[in-house]
Amino acid sequence: MSSAARIANDIPKTTISADLAAGRKRLDSMSNGIIPGIVLVAMITAVAFSAHNVSGFALFSPMILAVVAGMIYSNVLGTPAHAKAGIAFSQKRLLRFAIVLLGFQLTLGQVVSIGASGVGIVALTLGATFVFTTTLGRLIGVDRKLAQLIAAGTSICGASAIVATNIVTDARDEDVTYAVASITLFGTVAMLGFPLLAPLLGLDQHAFGLWAGASIHEVAQVIGAGFQNGTQSGEIATVAKLTRVAMLAPMVIALGLMARRKTSSSQPGDQSGARPPMPWFVAAFVAIVALNSLVTVPAEVKSAVALATTIMLTMGLAAMGLQADISQLRSRGLRPLALAFCAFLFIGGFSLMLVKLV
Repeated sequence: MSSAARIANDIPKTTISADLAAGRKRLDSMSNGIIPGIVLVAMITAVAFSAHNVSGFALFSPMILAVVAGMIYSNVLGTPAHAKAGIAFSQKRLLRFAIVLLGFQLTLGQVVSIGASGVGIVALTLGATFVFTTTLGRLIGVDRKLAQLIAAGTSICGASAIVATNIVTDARDEDVTYAVASITLFGTVAMLGFPLLAPLLGLDQHAFGLWAGASIHEVAQVIGAGFQNGTQSGEIATVAKLTRVAMLAPMVIALGLMARRKTSSSQPGDQSGARPPMPWFVAAFVAIVALNSLVTVPAEVKSAVALATTIMLTMGLAAMGLQADISQLRSRGLRPLALAFCAFLFIGGFSLMLVKLV
């Protein structure tokens, strides 16, 4: 008898049966847990993309429409219990991977193209807006985590920044939904109103593009406002906005360090307490930006990656909408909305002042 045959005979049949049973159990668990939730999230994502193509809804990105659709579904029909694992997977894993892929939309050359003064305006506006919003939130009694989400969405890049920031702040799903809704509202106002203010404020295409890119919340909103005022304005606005997106990485890292320090100081003797995670996806995002700056990625590949990124971000926000309770949103009151409005006014006014000075 060969050695292989002897080894096979030595393996207990019960061990093989147990391994097969465990494998089947894992497959059953996946099909009964993760897959139904992902299918539900995918259906809501498809509805959001379809609605985006309907006249009157084109102003809103699929991500925003997915949050609304998810909320309507969960609060009218209810979220099935067997779908919760897949919803959680979409909300966490897919979102983190999508944020990494955002790096393919930015190169260091694009950042340099708006000049040192442009980068300075973007950086100063971002930092000042974040500090202003979190400080005002504390003064008027808005929950710290919710204030941080509103600050990130206003100062960096809208819904993408909110979901990235929430990975280290670990706020409630209702807080994420509230923050997304509020920055969407005021970002839409900026997208429609800022182009009308350009001639009144005496802004040329370069100045307006820089102002729009440094102050309007969502990438899509910046593009919509920028190109309303001309091609040059739209291009500068897009680059300035992507420069803000690049600053997402250091901002999330800083928040993660602050959260760890706060946890350590509140539990100095407890070594077993869970610490807020340092976001690995931020390092991956920076690596992708560096790769995209050094290697020429074919336009077709970039286009496909951009579509995949949008789909995954939309699925993640659909999952958040599915877990949002409208009664919990009402319980937050109007203070967070007032905070988002004040942040909107601050970022618009502060960035305009810097553009005028330069």
